[in-house]
Amino acid sequence: MKRVMLIVAYDGTNYHGWQAQPNGITVEQVLNQALSELFGEEIAVIGASRTDSGVHSLGNAAVFDTCARMPAEKISYALNQRLPEDIVVQESLEVPLAFHPRKCESRKTYEYRILNRRFPLPTRRRDTYFYYRPLEVEKMQQGADYLVGIHDFKSFCSVHSQAQETVREIFSCKVEKNGDLVTIRITGGGFLYNMVRIIAGTLIQVGIGERKPQEIPFILEKKNRNAAGPTAPAHGLTMIGIDFKKELTGQ
Repeated sequence: MKRVMLIVAYDGTNYHGWQAQPNGITVEQVLNQALSELFGEEIAVIGASRTDSGVHSLGNAAVFDTCARMPAEKISYALNQRLPEDIVVQESLEVPLAFHPRKCESRKTYEYRILNRRFPLPTRRRDTYFYYRPLEVEKMQQGADYLVGIHDFKSFCSVHSQAQETVREIFSCKVEKNGDLVTIRITGGGFLYNMVRIIAGTLIQVGIGERKPQEIPFILEKKNRNAAGPTAPAHGLTMIGIDFKKELTGQ
């Protein structure tokens, strides 16, 4: 028996999120089916992040156990032959049997991308949120700076979340503009349900002057979802990757 980790990229447009569910096709479901057919045994992956419906990924991680003799590093090639074109395994590697992607220390990075121009671009409709009102990136960055550190992010968590603990640590939150593209890049030890999208929606309000950057600490203090801004649309969000370096190398 060995445990294999997959690094998975996907366009989330046609999926009801990561986690398998009865009312729609999901990324997890497609992976399970392809792996089970490949190895001729029932396989169920364990994902590191349960991305929402419409959210994309460049590097989500998942593990599964198998008795197959195929070398772990070859599995990605065989699996990609069975997957649809909007899901591609970027890497496969063997990890310790005790390794669990949701029960270990890691750093997750997300990007929320905003196409900020007069008119939308058809080629960016799937992976960016079109927003026509001009955004002041410097003010958005000022607001983002208040999010860095250890805080109770209950105000930035969906009311439908089942999380018992809402304290999280944000290592960095950068807002940058390149041409018409405004990117909010955030790295943390973990995120609450819809947390990054609510942060994006709140920083957009800062960017158009509806809120001041200095309001962010007060939003955190209130610990009330109604204090923060709207939840930005899912299709603008992409999981960039997850760093398990310390868990896998001890460094």
